[in-house]
Amino acid sequence: MRIGIGFDVHRLVTGRRLVLGGVEMASEVGLEGHSDADVILHAAMDAVLGALALGDIGHFFPNTDPLFKDADSVLLAEEVARVMSQQGYRIGNMDVMVMAEKPKLAPYVSAMRARMAGVFNCPVGDVGIKATTMEGLGFVGREEGIAAQAVVLLEETGKAGLK
Repeated sequence: MRIGIGFDVHRLVTGRRLVLGGVEMASEVGLEGHSDADVILHAAMDAVLGALALGDIGHFFPNTDPLFKDADSVLLAEEVARVMSQQGYRIGNMDVMVMAEKPKLAPYVSAMRARMAGVFNCPVGDVGIKATTMEGLGFVGREEGIAAQAVVLLEETGKAGLK
């Protein structure tokens, strides 16, 4: 087994769509970033890459590369999942904590869990997503941004990989 942790944060701005966990949400603001700025998937990808000791998403998908401008983070996460599988691992479980004042995420949690389970090729029951506010404190509390932290447990598949 291997354990990884990931973290991501992006600023909220007008004129961008809000995508979290691969699900587009009704919102007047979205997250600023080179890609679609999906903090949930970015934190999850960093957790997987960290567990594999392969660096972070900036190494795989640099924000200096125009190829990744406005990229769909689902496609990037599918590539990370492919690398994970190629290395001989699968998700044991993944747990994500999202910090946001708004929008309320509870109506979207089931859809995000299903989307991420599909991306990482694991049962929905192996993906946990929780949301909390910051009670008005800090940049999240002032509604300036959204942050996410992810922890992942990877299990060996028993297949010969590129280790």
